[in-house]
Amino acid sequence: MANILAIDTSSAWCSVALSLGDKAPEFRHEAVSAGASQLLLPWVESLLASAKLSLKDLDAIAVGIGPGAFTGVRLGVAAVQGLAISNNLPVISVCSLDAIAAQITSTEIYKNTKPQRFMIAIDARMEEIYWASYESQAYQLPKRMSDIHLTKPEDLNFDGVQLLAGSALNAYGSRLPIFNGPKDAEISISALGVLECAKQSLKEGLQVDVRLLEPMYVRNKVAFTTAEREKGMK
Repeated sequence: MANILAIDTSSAWCSVALSLGDKAPEFRHEAVSAGASQLLLPWVESLLASAKLSLKDLDAIAVGIGPGAFTGVRLGVAAVQGLAISNNLPVISVCSLDAIAAQITSTEIYKNTKPQRFMIAIDARMEEIYWASYESQAYQLPKRMSDIHLTKPEDLNFDGVQLLAGSALNAYGSRLPIFNGPKDAEISISALGVLECAKQSLKEGLQVDVRLLEPMYVRNKVAFTTAEREKGMK
């Protein structure tokens, strides 16, 4: 079994996981807002030391590349670039929504629902949502059915969706189209989801050279202008 370090700073959480073959992964996950830059590398060092490993013992480093918080995504990608280059390690990029889709398969709501198709929808700020539909698969992680969408809350399409999950439920619940199926509003990305995706990607040979690593930007504009914010308050 591979040794993989997984990192995610694409949300308000700093999250690091380390796979240890057949053992349960080492894991740190904490809400930090803007403090991830101070915690990330010390956490990596701590998890490796606890496992009596060095970076050179890793088979790959995985990172959540977004979409998500612009500064956080860039922080995670930059950190992994530095670690991978200095130790000549391959990297695995993981889409944030794919990581959440991997995580939800271990939840009670997923196991009870057994959805053939489900949707992950997260708050994209600026009155918009990142979302994608997934198809459940036997013995593999869910398969994303399309590119990541960026739309207004009212424009989500729930046709065929049997389970809805993600932060968009709390952020825009009253503006979403009616959905009568089961919902999970609390799930959010963590390094454990990144790690699960990375394990499958490594088996499939999808690791890449660190020079090819870059954030996933679904939108070019990352914030409202002052005038737009003032208009929205009127």
